[in-house]
Amino acid sequence: MEAIVYDEFGGPDVLRHETGVAVPEPGRGQVRVKVAAVGVNPVDHKRRYGWVEAFYPTTFPAVPGLEFAGTVEALGPDVNGVEVGDEVLGWTTTGAYAEYALAELFVPKLAGLSWEQAASLPVAGETAARVLALLGVEEGETLLVHGAAGVVGSVGVQLAVAAGVTVIGTASEANHGYLRELGAIPVTYGDGLADRVRAAAPGGVDAVFDAAGHDTLPVSIELVAGRKDRIVTIAATDAAEHGIVFSGVTAAPEVVREGLTTQLGLMTEGRLSIRLAETLPLKEAARAQELSESGHVRGKLILLP
Repeated sequence: MEAIVYDEFGGPDVLRHETGVAVPEPGRGQVRVKVAAVGVNPVDHKRRYGWVEAFYPTTFPAVPGLEFAGTVEALGPDVNGVEVGDEVLGWTTTGAYAEYALAELFVPKLAGLSWEQAASLPVAGETAARVLALLGVEEGETLLVHGAAGVVGSVGVQLAVAAGVTVIGTASEANHGYLRELGAIPVTYGDGLADRVRAAAPGGVDAVFDAAGHDTLPVSIELVAGRKDRIVTIAATDAAEHGIVFSGVTAAPEVVREGLTTQLGLMTEGRLSIRLAETLPLKEAARAQELSESGHVRGKLILLP
């Protein structure tokens, strides 16, 4: 089968496009999926560099990619509730940058969603829902989201707004219109951020969702009056030095399935959307990861096997 493979940690050049990779056989509780679309995420290049081994240990040769959308092609033993031919989306156990992948954690794709839309949801949806649950944000509270125009940040904004939370989102000026469309109050990041946030939220900030990193934690601690338990980051690698929770491990499978199912419903209702940036053929995976790593992509990058 066609797949992207790498045998060592390093830059984009370690990624190889191969056409003779063995098709994986599903084990107990697994399905084999013919992949229709793959979501590209920042964690993909971080894994390629070897930066997140504590969360995602690598066995070489490795196939990148966590999330997919595709059609069930084969069932392993003890698989219930799904049939060959069903369209699904979820997380793969063998790497999504491939023509075929194995999966244990997945949900049905709803009619009306494109493959690209479906593949854009699993990682961002699970991450955003997990962080909001850790923060315990409730209706009537005010949430500050750093990196609000990014894929994960934008999903977090929309889920929080849908729950009746007032959201302030940091982003560049060029993304302020987008954040307003999502229901957030945009502010520009950088020097003077604390004053701009206070002006936007005279009643104060109750919690902070950091999806950006880049020295956001000190100002976040200031804005929540030192209540560090109301800050969660998925991007600041120095979180422990500040006494802040870094969340990098997915929730329990049943929680993930329930969350994705709910989010898919919101997408079909038009209440949740993910901006698509660019769609590339699988053989251009190295370029896709370079674009992702640049941090200048507006929306989700998708690979098509």
